[in-house]
Amino acid sequence: MVVDQTGAFIVGAKVELKIASGSIDEKAFTDSSGQFYFLNVNPGNFELTISAEHFANQVVSGTLHPGEHYVAPQIVLPLAMQTASVTVTQTQEEIAEEQIKVQETQRVLGFIPNFYVSYVPDAAPLTPEQKMKVAWKSSSDLVTIGLVAAVAGGEQAGNSFKGYGQGAQGYGKRFGAGYADVFDGTFLGGAIFPILFKQDPRYFYKGTGGVRSRLAYALVNAFICKGDNKKWQPNYSNVLGNIAAGGIANAYYPATNRGAGLTFQTAGVRIGETALAGVFQEFIVRKLTPGVQGRNTTQP
Repeated sequence: MVVDQTGAFIVGAKVELKIASGSIDEKAFTDSSGQFYFLNVNPGNFELTISAEHFANQVVSGTLHPGEHYVAPQIVLPLAMQTASVTVTQTQEEIAEEQIKVQETQRVLGFIPNFYVSYVPDAAPLTPEQKMKVAWKSSSDLVTIGLVAAVAGGEQAGNSFKGYGQGAQGYGKRFGAGYADVFDGTFLGGAIFPILFKQDPRYFYKGTGGVRSRLAYALVNAFICKGDNKKWQPNYSNVLGNIAAGGIANAYYPATNRGAGLTFQTAGVRIGETALAGVFQEFIVRKLTPGVQGRNTTQP
């Protein structure tokens, strides 16, 4: 974490990582909490050079051992001589863009997309364009499509939604309906309604406190969320988005399955899945997602 002499976070400070050879290996910028991260660093001696406009540079060196999660001590940048003010060099949108790039590397077991989770407690709010970008990235991922195809195969084998029939045509209808559910739910609950209500569609990993408090936090996240103002509020986006997606499902499910029951059954299942997914995110998923260790510095 990089702060000034008063303890205030320095946002947008440049951090250069030099490996033993002396060449610059990687660069990063501090986020809205003054934090920076480097992942998958080769073991050995290293040197960090931290610089920010109107501040004097600081250099931190150390040694990273194999398998070690190294946390640098808090770095204080003194004001440069004859400097009286600090200028932030990055906008909130730029910070959010960098954080999205990290999110898009998150894959459970190394391949299942896990893009809607933030391990940065005070992550920058997403712009409307960024919300749409994450929704498209998630719904168009080949693994997402492959999982839908597998579920459609199971439905075909069990002859679910008999109105679709069997054979290649029946499978195609089941796959199309399944993917439409995923696509509609992701865009409505993860982008369109969050844009309208100015809400953040991501799950913010807690990682601290007792089991009961974390369990309650995970379950209630299906019904509350952070707004773009970073304040907690009712999760209109998730609830209304899933109801809307359930209503749209009446356009392509067999006539015998259509009606208000399908709408609210689909919405209820997806809301329940959101709550269950929160529990998995809080207690299991992080351990199964390579490379996320250390992104939340509040983790004990």
